[in-house]
Amino acid sequence: MREMSASTAQLFQCVCKIPLVASTKLVRQQGPGWTKDLSHLKLNLFNARSETAHEKASFKGPLRYKRCLIPADGFYEWRREGSIKAPHYIQVGGGAPFAFAGLYEFYKDELLSCTILTTSPNKLMSKLHDRMPVILSSDDYERWLEPSLNRVEDVEDLLQPYADKLQARAVSRAVNNVRNDGPDLVTAA
Repeated sequence: MREMSASTAQLFQCVCKIPLVASTKLVRQQGPGWTKDLSHLKLNLFNARSETAHEKASFKGPLRYKRCLIPADGFYEWRREGSIKAPHYIQVGGGAPFAFAGLYEFYKDELLSCTILTTSPNKLMSKLHDRMPVILSSDDYERWLEPSLNRVEDVEDLLQPYADKLQARAVSRAVNNVRNDGPDLVTAA
C-alpha cells in the first residue's frame, strides 16, 4: 500500500471527534456549505445510510470527493432484549484493526468532521441490529480513497455488509456512559 498523504494522516488523527455536521457554535454560526437555512438542520449526522447518501445534500459531495477511512479495532452495538438494550462489542476476526468507510468535510478550513457509512446487516449483525457500519477490506482502502473515482458507481460495490468473520460479545452496560473509559469496557460481561 502507498504511503499515507499528509491530508489522510490528518484525518486519521481527527476522525470521529466531530460528526459530519457537528452541533458546535462554529457550524451554527457559519453553517455547512450545502445549506443556507439552518432552521431545519439536524446537527448530528454521525452515520449515513450508504444506500441513499448519494441523494442527500449533506453527503453527496463528500461521497464523490471526500471519502476517508475511519480506523477502529472494534465497535459497540446494542441488541434489544425485551425492554432492555444489551451492549455488544464487535471486532473483525482475531481483533485486527480495520477501517470503516467514511466521509469527511471541512467548514471554513476550521472544522473537520466525519460520518460513518452504514449498510444492511450481515448474518451476525442481523441478530443485534438492522444496520451495520460499512467495514472495508484492506484490499479496498486505496480504491476507496482514490480521488479520480468520483462517481458513486465507481465505489458503490464497496458499500456492502462485511463478508468476512466478525466476533461479538456482550459487554457491561458501563459502555453507555461517556465518563467511563478503559480496557474493562470491552471485557465480556
